Amino acid sequence: MVDHLANTEINSQRIAAVENCFGASGQPLAVPGRVLLGEGILTKECRKKPKPRIFFLFNDILVYGSIVINKRKYNSQHIIPLEDVTLETLPDTLQMKNRWMIKTSKKSFVVSAASLTERKEWISHLEECIRHLLTKTGRQPSTEHAAPWIPDKATDICMRCTQTKFSTLTRRHHCRKCGFVVCADCSRQRFLMPRLSPKPLRVCNLCYRQLLAEKKKEAEADGRQPEPICSAIPGYEPSSGDDSDKSDDDKADQWPADTEFYTSEVSWSSFHS
Repeated sequence: MVDHLANTEINSQRIAAVENCFGASGQPLAVPGRVLLGEGILTKECRKKPKPRIFFLFNDILVYGSIVINKRKYNSQHIIPLEDVTLETLPDTLQMKNRWMIKTSKKSFVVSAASLTERKEWISHLEECIRHLLTKTGRQPSTEHAAPWIPDKATDICMRCTQTKFSTLTRRHHCRKCGFVVCADCSRQRFLMPRLSPKPLRVCNLCYRQLLAEKKKEAEADGRQPEPICSAIPGYEPSSGDDSDKSDDDKADQWPADTEFYTSEVSWSSFHS
């Protein structure tokens, strides 16, 4: 399909239409050899609650964003290289069905399709693109993945100390290493994880101790002094785009509130041929 669509006018028009929908806030997507293979709406498990997101599958990248006006305007564009993607099928929950996890070294998250058939189509096309890219580049599948964030509503208490109860005044935080929902006292440490961000990120106390021990062990193995570790800094709240506590997932969506996302009669996704 890729060879058939590459360098065709219809493929160029499709990619141009996607660029126009993202407007100036998005990055250019048209590069030689890139083909738009499919698109559709998937429900993404966000920090606050599941939300609809538009997804575009290219032969080398996966692009998604927030929906302002469907098929006309999108924002908060995210681009994921498919070489870095690993997929994991997940069981249904009461809130979300037809789920799977998209795992990458920088961010991992859960999505769901409107039907089991759509999930199979998405996973099949994604896996085929990933296999083709890895064969082409000679790379091995990625083994290191960022932990997915556990949704806020999954717990009313800190998942580390199990004592602190969250409220309007006692806010939730996420450890960037394990993805647990933790209180401020259990996540005062910061640690530099270059794979995730150039800035030190919030981690829970347990992960901080583990990271510290790993760093020390690596330094000893190399016969060098351990580098200074970034710890708790008063008033310092590092941010790294999606990794910050206030991501684009917390912004109010303009998608109609009464739209249902699990209607079996509606096909949300389409794959081009």
